[in-house]
Amino acid sequence: MKKSILFLFLLISTISFSQTVRFEGIIQDDSKAPLEMANVMAMNQTTKAMDAYAITNEKGKFLLNLKSNSTYTIKLSYLGMQNKEITITTQGENITQNITMESGGIELQGVEIVREMPVSIKGDTIVYNSDSFTTGTERKLEDVLKKLPGVEVDADGQVKVEGKAVTKLMVEGKDFFDGDTKLGVKNIPADAIDKVQVLRNYNENSIMKGVENNQDNLAMNIKLKEGKKNFWFGDMTAGIGVGHDDTRYVVAPKAFYYSPKYSLNIMGNSNNVGQQAFTIQDYFRFSGGFRNIMGKGGGSINVGSNSLGISFFQDNRVKEIESHFGATNFSYNPSKSWSLSGFAIATSTLVDTETASTVNILQPNTTDVSSTEVRDDAGSQKNNLGLFKLSTTYKPSAKFQLDYDILTRISAQRENNELYRQVFNYVSGINTDESILTSKKQDPININQNLSFYYTPTDKHIFAFESQHLYQNEDPLYNANLEFQPFDFLGYNQTQNRNDITQSRFIKTNKLDSRLDYYYVLTPKTNLNFTLANSYVYQSLNSSIFQRLDNGTVNNLNATENNNDVSYRFNDTYFGFHFKWLTGKFTFTPGITLHRFNLTNTQLGTDVNQEMYRLLPDFQMIYQIKKSETLNYNFGLTNNFTNINNYAVGTIFNSYSSLFSGNRDLNNSVIQSHSLNYQKFNMFNFENFGANISYTKTVDAIKTRALFEGVNQIGSPINSPFGDENFSASGRYGRSFLKYYKANFSANVNWSKFYNIQVNPLNAAEDVVDTESFSQNYRLSASTNFKNMPNIELGYSYSVNQYPNDNFYTDSPSVKLDYFFLKSFSFLAEYEFFHYYNKAKTVDQEYDFLSASLTYQKTKASHWEYKIAATNLLNTTSLNDDSFSQFSTRNSQYRVQPRYIIFSLKYNL
Repeated sequence: MKKSILFLFLLISTISFSQTVRFEGIIQDDSKAPLEMANVMAMNQTTKAMDAYAITNEKGKFLLNLKSNSTYTIKLSYLGMQNKEITITTQGENITQNITMESGGIELQGVEIVREMPVSIKGDTIVYNSDSFTTGTERKLEDVLKKLPGVEVDADGQVKVEGKAVTKLMVEGKDFFDGDTKLGVKNIPADAIDKVQVLRNYNENSIMKGVENNQDNLAMNIKLKEGKKNFWFGDMTAGIGVGHDDTRYVVAPKAFYYSPKYSLNIMGNSNNVGQQAFTIQDYFRFSGGFRNIMGKGGGSINVGSNSLGISFFQDNRVKEIESHFGATNFSYNPSKSWSLSGFAIATSTLVDTETASTVNILQPNTTDVSSTEVRDDAGSQKNNLGLFKLSTTYKPSAKFQLDYDILTRISAQRENNELYRQVFNYVSGINTDESILTSKKQDPININQNLSFYYTPTDKHIFAFESQHLYQNEDPLYNANLEFQPFDFLGYNQTQNRNDITQSRFIKTNKLDSRLDYYYVLTPKTNLNFTLANSYVYQSLNSSIFQRLDNGTVNNLNATENNNDVSYRFNDTYFGFHFKWLTGKFTFTPGITLHRFNLTNTQLGTDVNQEMYRLLPDFQMIYQIKKSETLNYNFGLTNNFTNINNYAVGTIFNSYSSLFSGNRDLNNSVIQSHSLNYQKFNMFNFENFGANISYTKTVDAIKTRALFEGVNQIGSPINSPFGDENFSASGRYGRSFLKYYKANFSANVNWSKFYNIQVNPLNAAEDVVDTESFSQNYRLSASTNFKNMPNIELGYSYSVNQYPNDNFYTDSPSVKLDYFFLKSFSFLAEYEFFHYYNKAKTVDQEYDFLSASLTYQKTKASHWEYKIAATNLLNTTSLNDDSFSQFSTRNSQYRVQPRYIIFSLKYNL
């Protein structure tokens, strides 16, 4: 079957190649200088259709593949030049012709060409004409973007162009949910899209654009079709399960309105078939547009999240999911100088999980296993999450801008697990088995505010002030009910039938960051930057442990070692200087910052204070080889500080098999980082190539001193005397050719080396544990994009995870078919096969997934659309996964949702 598909793909390619004639040459100005990124388009005079287009390379060269025995009008445009048209007639031979364009054109003259060209370039903006790439099967923005040359969309809805991540998504110039790409690509209707604009070197603050390095900043703006402006558009979908024992449903309304003065987006989704519009991963990833204003200063503290480790899961790949989602986003311009925007997102998910896992605890510096835990785990989760943001910008002139934002996060998270485990201790020879019940509960609140202003009294002087305040209130509660008590708590009652232990924690965080920058512009190519900044953090932590006895009474474990009452203050004041200059194709930005760090942790009636001064350098170099080819190098030295959790010396009951206590004498770690990034995007043949390598070495890293009793761990943090290292490299190559074909290859490797301390339970001897892991991921794909023929995408991925005691491999070929036929029907099918195994083949499993859908819409103008779709048609029951945690390896198999067949009806506004 696979060979037949590949043969068909090659046959179509061969036929397409054999019917073409090459028309090539050089576009130049009237002084014979080549014109890079000129637009060239071939219009068939018989069919009135555009058969080919091209954009010239740095040598002014273009190449068009045209039909033989046809007459074409060749249209040319270039900013600053007069538009030009020539006529050619093809026969059976290739044609070579150089074309001269005359100066004197104005921007308006190029509008018609830009609108018709599938891809055009204007300065730092790439414009894609949506209709030139769509085939009729597209339903959302995601489907359109995947067909554009140089554009990638991953499974999480994150968009990359030329290998760089798109950090902001806009519709008609207005932020879509503060620029989040996933909500946009998964919800904006494909038939509403006219143009996709990619804005390179993007800076939303025009005052700062000339003095900051924006080479890695990409934004995407969606231009709507004329019929979608000043009118409501969207759709309403309702579906019901077919042939299921229990009720299955989908309800998903979406409505959008855009006008020059205001916009409003409303989205909802409620279903129990695994279609998650907004996952818990999205909730924690969603920054709301806030950035780390202290990130380039050389000092950092991660106040983090003191969560209970409530499990994340992979989309619909769990036993059961019911999800409910609602969101609205608005923008309003009361005047030309004042804008308001905001959003509200609420989501609720009910999840059932079923997992079988094997965890191997490794003996120090060997591949031997000291203990193994085999467990079957059935869990349930309920997560209610909310995000609310209000933003305002006031910009009365090009010289002044004032911004204010407030983002609030609230959540209520619950998780209950019932598990059975068997423990095999190969050192002591003692084996046990038991049933365990656990529950987790937390209702954290997070409020983040930002105030900033930018002022440039003259072209040579720029002032920028930014301030952010974070308030965080967390209250994790953990309970474990065990047959056997693995830890010796002081004051614990050992006479009970079951061991019911609960720990409550309350952590409050206030963090205030303020930064004042002054830029002095010496010349258009050089500027000086002086920075004065301060970061202040105050945290408090209170925790207690109690035992619930068999008769229901509570035994409070009031011993000092079982409780925490800690406060922590961190203060970083620094002065920084950076000098940026451009010379030829190079941009250099060296810098240095002088820090004063002051830390105090208060507990057990005493203070431990640390004060230090540090001089920290950083450096950035950008080599602009060509307009679309760059090489970037970054170096940084960062003092990294930990948060209150690692300082609290009282016991933290992390899980039924893990205790942790802090170390109030910890020092900061020092991170040295290097990265080199190369990007090339050739619009001449739509070839894109990118590579990145990075290396970090961490000195005095905060690591774990662990004592294992079987699989149960007692840990505490230490400053490692050895240097942790991490090296990663990635590369990708993609190309679109002959208008209908697209191919991509990517590779990622990651190597890590860590040092920890493992204590021998027999003699208390400490072993330095040197552990390495190495992972590799490769992906190859090829696809077609015909207008009137079936389209196919063939893919193959291969991954290797090498751990100290085992290697795990995954082979995964895939095929995707989409076909728009009879002007009304769309058929989509996707098949993935997985072969998962380890080196010794003691784990060797195969599983696959097939999904398909058939959609009927009488005409594109019809309001009604009918669809029948099936997921997991092969009724696969489980998936595999593995991980490594420096002391142990884990291999898991988890249950997935069964086959669902859904009939749905959609009404398009």
